[in-house]
Amino acid sequence: LHIVHLATPEPLPALRAARREGLRITVETCPHYLSFCAEQIGDGRTEFKCAPPIRERIHQEGLWLALLAGDLDLVTTDHSPAPPALKHLDDGDFTMAWGGIASLQLGLGAVWTEAARRGVSLDRASRWLSGAPAALAGLAATKGTIAVEHDADLVIFDPDIEASVDARRLEHRHPVTPYHGMRLRGVVHKTLLRGRVIYDDGRVVGEPRGRPILARTATISLS
Repeated sequence: LHIVHLATPEPLPALRAARREGLRITVETCPHYLSFCAEQIGDGRTEFKCAPPIRERIHQEGLWLALLAGDLDLVTTDHSPAPPALKHLDDGDFTMAWGGIASLQLGLGAVWTEAARRGVSLDRASRWLSGAPAALAGLAATKGTIAVEHDADLVIFDPDIEASVDARRLEHRHPVTPYHGMRLRGVVHKTLLRGRVIYDDGRVVGEPRGRPILARTATISLS
């Protein structure tokens, strides 16, 4: 099983040809490639640095077209946090800055903001962010879908409220984010893990309840 990560849509003809030959290829992209374009990034704005880098608007729109057409299978966070010093926020040195964006907490709102603007249903966005990743990881029997005998991993989400991102309110240890000040659509009110509330309107509730959910199947990651 080959996993291909896309920041631009140029490889799609080759991927389509490979799929026609019967090769099992899964294609993903990330919230920041769907939310930002190079024209928005000013000099020294190292909080935007990631690998591959964010491209021009034409590529951003191309990724959305590919996602809507079914060429891209899923959206993953590619969560890559770093301390402010490693991001070189003070001197804006792109050559030395850590290449990664912390998207875990903001991924749902970021994707939904752009998806809703394009008339995409919340159900479809949920499949990109939840159902398809669970299937790829070999966890479709228990994760990624609201169904009998599946884990009650749920988000109570208002899709219509807009709110501005405040980096100081993020739960990341190092809340460095290019989303700071950006208005995103949708607010998470509660999060349930296996039926238990673990997040309640801005508060993390109870003790950590995570557990390993690794599948037995192996994957090869290509970039």
